[in-house]
Amino acid sequence: MQAAMISRAKELLQGGQVQRVLGWKTGEFVYDITPAVFQSVEELEAEFVYNDFCGNNLSKYLIKESRQPGKVLVFLKPCDTYSFNQLVKEHRILRDNVYVIGVPCEGKTDGETLKAAGVRGILGLQAQGDRFLVETLYGSQELEKAQALPERCQNCKSKKHVAYDELMGEEGQVLQSGRFDMVEKLEAMTPDERFNFWRGELSRCIRCNACRNVCPACSCEKCVFDNDNSGVAQKAAANSFEENMFHIIRAFHVAGRCTDCGECSRVCPQNIPLHLLNRKFIKDIDTFYGDYQAGEDTESRAPLTNYTEGDVEPSIVYQRGGN
Repeated sequence: MQAAMISRAKELLQGGQVQRVLGWKTGEFVYDITPAVFQSVEELEAEFVYNDFCGNNLSKYLIKESRQPGKVLVFLKPCDTYSFNQLVKEHRILRDNVYVIGVPCEGKTDGETLKAAGVRGILGLQAQGDRFLVETLYGSQELEKAQALPERCQNCKSKKHVAYDELMGEEGQVLQSGRFDMVEKLEAMTPDERFNFWRGELSRCIRCNACRNVCPACSCEKCVFDNDNSGVAQKAAANSFEENMFHIIRAFHVAGRCTDCGECSRVCPQNIPLHLLNRKFIKDIDTFYGDYQAGEDTESRAPLTNYTEGDVEPSIVYQRGGN
């Protein structure tokens, strides 16, 4: 697939249909993949990669790139296209300035997930059916994908692209996954148990802002948490209140707009399952307003921004679950 993607990108670049390409390149380590803009055929041939480590969602980078002179080619995996659509809907991406090629994805792993599975000295990775063959400094090691895929890929919501100008490979389908199973476990806890769970998780937060910076739904030009008058700008949380406040306010800000791409949890250096906060809102929206998937299209209004006479009453929300 990588060779075909490079070949097609070169054709579009040399033909003048696009002026640059947004994709991935390898960093210091083979699993250290970073988004990158390629301006020439030479750069594509030398650095462009697409492999089982390319989990980065490229859609957010189009906020800036779609406003640069000329047209940008971007390769988007199925889950990325939901974020892309949502940003187009919010007028954050200029759709006419982007050429989208949809590429298939059977799940992406990362260095941290492999290390957690006991792999060390990673040199390379190759998918073989439902298994990964990992080349390491100490020899080859085989892992089942269930061991090597992060949670977001194990509970993938869709293998279907919802936006593209061109498609490479086979198109997939929307999936039935267990992505709300953990949310239901949290809902079944007592309020004290649930509070203790989240305090245990959020207490590890170092306020690095990685979750906010990578999140496609966090696209404000000036974040409220960067306000110098707020008292919390550019510093680690001073107490548990500030730890809770940052993540709860951020979750509220993306409610109804989060596409559940899982980037927040992927980049968290403290391995906090931040996606669970967003999934709680997604699940509640589905329950109270009917099934809704952010980014599924570019026309519909989100339930939280679209008043109807059938909107759920506060009394129904408060009575739910008795806690």
